[in-house]
Amino acid sequence: MAAHRQLQRAALLDAARSLLTEGGGEALTFPALAARTGLARSSVYEYFRSRAAVIEALCEEDLPLWAAEIEAGMAACDTAEARVEAYVRGQLALAADPRHRAVVAISELELDDASRERIRAAHTGVVRLVLQALEELGHAQPKLAAALLQGVVEAAVRQQERMAAGACPATAGSECAESEVADAAVSLALRGLTAG
Repeated sequence: MAAHRQLQRAALLDAARSLLTEGGGEALTFPALAARTGLARSSVYEYFRSRAAVIEALCEEDLPLWAAEIEAGMAACDTAEARVEAYVRGQLALAADPRHRAVVAISELELDDASRERIRAAHTGVVRLVLQALEELGHAQPKLAAALLQGVVEAAVRQQERMAAGACPATAGSECAESEVADAAVSLALRGLTAG
């Protein structure tokens, strides 16, 4: 019986990932989860009490995988600057990958404060990856710098999403490209606003 419940829960989470990938946060509803899995809507509530609970479960499973991919990319770098760049570019690449759309969609959803706090705690593991590199670069407040750097990454992810939706504004006569967003985010992270 326990194995059956685990399989059903996994099927619900897979369905949630698909819904988030295909339609963003608005697509994640209990009727849609029930339809995708063939369960009765009331059965979905036996596994998750709310949309927030589904999102929390996705975070528990997906954020460690996300962090492991970022960490592997950073580990291949020889310098602190290269590790910061790998941190930024790695997250942007993962955010653009449809398999990771669920993690990106989390920021779009309206969740209660307790859920947001649990997700923020899980997300802290990703941010921690860049702390040592920032310390090596001489940041006086590496925790603050890491939090701000993550803000840059999240803004770059949103810009990539606007571009993918065809809503990218023309910038200084040049075409918008994902590589430009990544380059700008890396430049901002490593050199600040005065970088050329």
